[in-house]
Amino acid sequence: MSVVPPLIATPWPDVPDLLFPALAETARMVAVVMTTVVLLGGPLGLLIFNTSPLGLAPQRAVHVSISWIANLGRSLPFLVLMAAIIPVTRLVFGTTIGFKAAIIPMSVAGIAFFARLTENAVREVPRELLDVGVATGASRWQIMSGIQVREALPGLAAGLTLNVIAMIEYSAIAGTIGAGGIGYVTVTYGYQRFDQPVMLATIVILVATVALVQLAGDGIARALNPEARRTTGRRMRPVRASEAAAAV
Repeated sequence: MSVVPPLIATPWPDVPDLLFPALAETARMVAVVMTTVVLLGGPLGLLIFNTSPLGLAPQRAVHVSISWIANLGRSLPFLVLMAAIIPVTRLVFGTTIGFKAAIIPMSVAGIAFFARLTENAVREVPRELLDVGVATGASRWQIMSGIQVREALPGLAAGLTLNVIAMIEYSAIAGTIGAGGIGYVTVTYGYQRFDQPVMLATIVILVATVALVQLAGDGIARALNPEARRTTGRRMRPVRASEAAAAV
């Protein structure tokens, strides 16, 4: 006959002392991972697009290879991914538990996700702007940085917001391997000890954090959208081809 663990309730005045340090750990984890994601996932997304038939340097073999790798990293459920790359985590950090152990699987999942979001955002850039850049003799780097990235900024901001939210969720899952943060507190107190005050407070914090991130991301995306900007009370005029050429 199974024995049900006794209910343990942390006094409400003690809950903030438990959760705020955990929230700071989660923020640190997400910040480290997102730095890696932006530095690697963004260029990877540009590479995926620009080696496609629509890109600046179509290379079928390269495009298929890196697309397959990105799809693999994005398709695996995070728990499966954590288990699959345990040997890599142990090789790099010498451990498979704790904060460091969560960095690699979160980064792999985030890089693949953001690369696809970057590719989709750049694909929405009007083709005529790229053609103008090519016609003016701009280098590929100038076209990518001056036209593709700049014009895709609203989509990139929206994609970055989704990625941050995904990393917050993954950090909670990483708590199962002792990575710290909100996830670890939830598993240790809310689940294993049936601590209802901690569980409820954790849910409220996670929902509020995701909502704030989404709100901030939506605001940034709107601010970066050329169609939403105003100058002296009227809409900005469309970007002319000559202006696009001058930008590069």
